[in-house]
Amino acid sequence: MDRIVKLDRNNIDDIKYLDISNEPFEIIGRLIPRYNDGGWSVSEEIFDAPYEKTYPDDDIDFEEYIKNDGRAFFVYFCDNIYVGHIRIREYWNKNCFVDDIAVRRDFRRMGAGKKLIEQAMVWAKEKDLKGLMLETQDNNLVACRFYQKCGFALGAVDTLLYRNFDNCGEKALFWYLCF
Repeated sequence: MDRIVKLDRNNIDDIKYLDISNEPFEIIGRLIPRYNDGGWSVSEEIFDAPYEKTYPDDDIDFEEYIKNDGRAFFVYFCDNIYVGHIRIREYWNKNCFVDDIAVRRDFRRMGAGKKLIEQAMVWAKEKDLKGLMLETQDNNLVACRFYQKCGFALGAVDTLLYRNFDNCGEKALFWYLCF
């Protein structure tokens, strides 16, 4: 049975000890955005040799998601197995910012990510926010495709956000799902 649980005082001890470490994901190509006539169009470049990437684990202050009404942490379970999570917060521009969405490798492409996005939409609408927004990298093509499939539209590209890291060729893509 599938269920999504919001982190709260009653379950923090159960959730904060879950292994929510980042698992590798496949880099198969990059999204190539173009800005023309006030809107974005995209094409794809598929790499000859895909590779895996892993983000460093976040140092999550779970208390911030309990004591702050403007934040939420939802965990997705399938048959009592941790499948994934989404961390969200109210943002200054009246959107819900998705700080992190992650699905365990063995459960990807099975609908868990979509259900977590839908849960974020419910929470955002309850807060009278105007949509969801998030950021990912241009070379995370699988994620870009997922966000497009969920109805997100590319809203901005930042070519300098990652300039101080070894992966300086990456561009930050900001995605929006307006209600």
